[in-house]
Amino acid sequence: MHLLRSRRLERHPLAVRLRHAGFRALLILLTSTFAGIAASGNSEEMEQLQRSFAHPPDDARIMMRWWWFGAAVEKPEIERELRVMKEAGIGGIEIQPVYPLELDDPAKNFRNLPYLSDGFLDALHFAAATARQLGLRVDITLGSGWPYGGPHTPVTEAAGRLRCERVTVPESAQSVAGPALENGEKLIAAFLAAGDGRTFSSQGLQRLNDVPNGRAALPDGLQGPHVVLFFVSSRTGQQVKRAAVVAEGFVIDHYQRDAIEHHLFTVGNRLLQAFGDTPPYAVFSDSLEVFASDWTPDFLQEFNKRRGYDLTPYLPALVGDMGVDTPAIRHDWGETLTELAEDDYLTPIREWAHVHHTLFRSQSYGEPPVILSSNALVDLSEGEHGPEWRGFSAARWASSASHLYGKAVTSSETWTWLHSPAFRATPLDMKAEADLHFIEGINQLVGHGWPYSPPSVAEPGWRFYAAAAFNDHNPWFEVMPDIARYLQRVSFLMRQGRPANDVAIYLPTDDAWARFTPGNASVDQAMDALLGPVLIPQVLDAGYNFDFIDDRAITASGLPYKVLILPGVERIPLATLQKIREYAQKGGLVVATRRLPALAPGLRESKADTPRIAALASQLFETASKNVRFVQDERMLGSTLAQMLTPDFAVSSDAAPVIGFVHRKLPSSEIYFVVNTSNRPIRTEAHARVSGLDAAWWDPFSGEITA
Repeated sequence: MHLLRSRRLERHPLAVRLRHAGFRALLILLTSTFAGIAASGNSEEMEQLQRSFAHPPDDARIMMRWWWFGAAVEKPEIERELRVMKEAGIGGIEIQPVYPLELDDPAKNFRNLPYLSDGFLDALHFAAATARQLGLRVDITLGSGWPYGGPHTPVTEAAGRLRCERVTVPESAQSVAGPALENGEKLIAAFLAAGDGRTFSSQGLQRLNDVPNGRAALPDGLQGPHVVLFFVSSRTGQQVKRAAVVAEGFVIDHYQRDAIEHHLFTVGNRLLQAFGDTPPYAVFSDSLEVFASDWTPDFLQEFNKRRGYDLTPYLPALVGDMGVDTPAIRHDWGETLTELAEDDYLTPIREWAHVHHTLFRSQSYGEPPVILSSNALVDLSEGEHGPEWRGFSAARWASSASHLYGKAVTSSETWTWLHSPAFRATPLDMKAEADLHFIEGINQLVGHGWPYSPPSVAEPGWRFYAAAAFNDHNPWFEVMPDIARYLQRVSFLMRQGRPANDVAIYLPTDDAWARFTPGNASVDQAMDALLGPVLIPQVLDAGYNFDFIDDRAITASGLPYKVLILPGVERIPLATLQKIREYAQKGGLVVATRRLPALAPGLRESKADTPRIAALASQLFETASKNVRFVQDERMLGSTLAQMLTPDFAVSSDAAPVIGFVHRKLPSSEIYFVVNTSNRPIRTEAHARVSGLDAAWWDPFSGEITA
């Protein structure tokens, strides 16, 4: 079936009719010799690409997250489900033991295998061995449920938080009692401030050093209302979510290396025993959802070592206003949290994985506040599709990191919450959402997911609370091989060559850290507000695709893009701005929106670097230049970009908001994957920037190639 028709003109205007997303996406391949004509004219590279497109390799197949409820699993059903997956075109599994759905019943011979028990490990060993025999990839989550933790986690290794208790000072009081301390808590400091229990003044703020037995002595002669702020190194108390039988317990402290090493020793080593001499392809860490985790017992020492000053006198700035330095202090707190999460969570897991001859796959976003470049510390970056492909998303965050750090494959958790409840999602829905992942740079889909379901359970079997059910209990499952083949072909082609995104959008990470407050410490979750609703649609509608970039990636990889956008950035490291100036001097296109960078990121840098940053930004953007622009009104961004660089894939203005594309560049050809994301037919003319090449349609449903 032809996806569309074209008439060939000099600059490849393509008269395009794009049907709605559920039925039609298209692959256009531009090459120096038309790929559908005689093979004698094709290069060896093109011949191999055609063969692989018709019969894509197994490693491009979709995977499934395989939920083991309980875990109430038995070998015959394990083998049956694996064989069904293989026949349906699924290429691998991620085993994730989760909550039980039924109680043990000896009369029915029904039993939940306790997590990490000998019976559980025996079932895991059988599943891994059977999957390998079938040629399926096997990954496993290093824990049950999420985040990591369990009964082996003592309160001293549980997720930490900073607690601030505000105690109003009674009239004429000479002392006030501090908060009762629970197990695992420690009083850090106390401060006296003018104000009530809701607000306090930074004027006259006084640290109280005399706090014997948790009771703070007060100075004489206090006038007006006062409050004492007690800062406590505390614990979140968060429990592992959706844990299997006997896997319940505290979530670990992700800023404490001893905690993750204890977890890896107790859980990770035990799990790998089941794999014998053949380890899993990868071990997995789910999205970081350690809610309100923003402290650890040795934080003050680590902060002093990393930032060069004592945070203790500035603790009130984390919960209130201490004047102009407040954002800089919060920034330094946030940056330290990020470094601790990288050093004491991501890095130890990767090191452990490599010692055990496996890879580390991670959804590195959420809380604790990892950054885009934290993905450099994992082997396989994974994202999720956000609420909207035209805004910030974890999928784009992960694929951008892979592009910057030279990783060919980026996976994503796919179809989470797709038309919940479980059996409402159709193959049409699967394809439509998968296409959104593809246009955000994803090229490995991990379906969410496949619920293990015992034969004794009546139809439609078991299902996970937060996902569609893609197993053979679904009435449309007989067409799974067809949809899986489509997804396999697109995944394969989206791995070829290299990404050809024109635009890098700078993530204002330092501004995100500066906005942290206790209980709200996530870099990626701050990005929607920092980037705003206008910026990304302006870039996409103008005919460009983009990656995100951050300071560390600029230091590591430079700026391998035609355009860099600074979206309303306030705080920026001096070294980054200097590299941006060098990039512009060498011909790179730079656009700042809303305002110019004006501040150094943290407290220590502010006095020396802030004047230099303000002067450099002014010099760079206020001097007329054809390749450097300041756009105060972001609604003018798209037209400004078009003046600076010919759009890569432009369509009419009425079609632009619903057309997404990916462009990948091979040595002798160009690939465009184009998607109509709406639910209505679109007729438009598209202009590809590349010229002098012949075009062909590559049909990912059939594998056919036509003029």
